[in-house]
Amino acid sequence: MRWVSPYQEGKRLEARLDMVDRLSFTDEETALLTDAAFFERKARISEKIRAQLEVTRQTLREEITHTVLPEMSDYDSASAQLVKGEHLESFPYQYLDCPKHFRGTEKRTFRTLFWWGHHVAWAWILEGILMRQYKKRLVDRFHMVAGRDLELSLAPTLWEWKRGEGFTLPITHDRKAQIAAVVAERSFLKIVRFLPLGDPRVQSGALAELSRDVFRAMLPIVTL
Repeated sequence: MRWVSPYQEGKRLEARLDMVDRLSFTDEETALLTDAAFFERKARISEKIRAQLEVTRQTLREEITHTVLPEMSDYDSASAQLVKGEHLESFPYQYLDCPKHFRGTEKRTFRTLFWWGHHVAWAWILEGILMRQYKKRLVDRFHMVAGRDLELSLAPTLWEWKRGEGFTLPITHDRKAQIAAVVAERSFLKIVRFLPLGDPRVQSGALAELSRDVFRAMLPIVTL
């Protein structure tokens, strides 16, 4: 039999205990697993979010019919998509893209995101041949969009949805020079509005009206 030192035996024991910890359920986790009411409530909430996003799609489609956007190849203003998932940084989420345009590096999409445990977020996702125009609109029409609770994403990717220092920069009237300098160096734009899930307007089911208002607030950046 191969001799094993006390140190090696101790490390093996630690590894076995770690494996048990990774595979076994805590009392709190077991309580959640057996709580049928929790899953029923989660399902009802998901259905309500879906219903609100469907109403939001109708509302935004009406807005789009009155909106003049720069021409883009293969752009369909009626294109929209509803998506549901469970793992946006380990949290459930649902979102609506309307209008939706993703063609390789060409992106012009307005997203309404409901992120469990975090917030509701609205964003124009912009990239491609019209970037120069978007940047110019943001700077030239800065005071039309500043002071309306909008934020510029500072993330190195379009798919980051956290907010705050290092992630977003509030678009306020006193930050025009700073925003212009940041935008000049970016190959894409993401303008975001956040609202806490506990906001009374979210709780009351006013997602469609909120989405319409945010869509209008951001229009100076994307319209002719």
